[in-house]
Amino acid sequence: MKKCDFCAREISYHEMYCSEECNKKANEFYELREKFSKLFAVLNGIFVMAIGICIFAFSFLPIFAVYAIATSLLVLAVLYFFCPFPPEVMIHKYKIKKSIKFCRIISLALLVLSIVTFSCAIIFMR
Repeated sequence: MKKCDFCAREISYHEMYCSEECNKKANEFYELREKFSKLFAVLNGIFVMAIGICIFAFSFLPIFAVYAIATSLLVLAVLYFFCPFPPEVMIHKYKIKKSIKFCRIISLALLVLSIVTFSCAIIFMR
């Protein structure tokens, strides 16, 4: 059986979505992704590179680097939570609804990592 492209329910081979609601939500997702994908990619690239640069800068300015890494992680967590744009491979494998859920779980993990990094910076960098 074929599965709905949004919620992964089983459907007949002649349909793409199981209901009009899934069709509407999938179209909203694709429109939102098309509208904000370039901004998302630029912000994602900037803050991921910032983390790499700050890891290198840790040997020169440890306090600044740790706070910059924690801030970058926080920004990425917020970005992934409000703009959950999973890659096409993930959408193809898990469908849209579950892929968005995975992105939000990753954003919560980044938020926890950011809080832990801020806490470690406050405790150990005095």
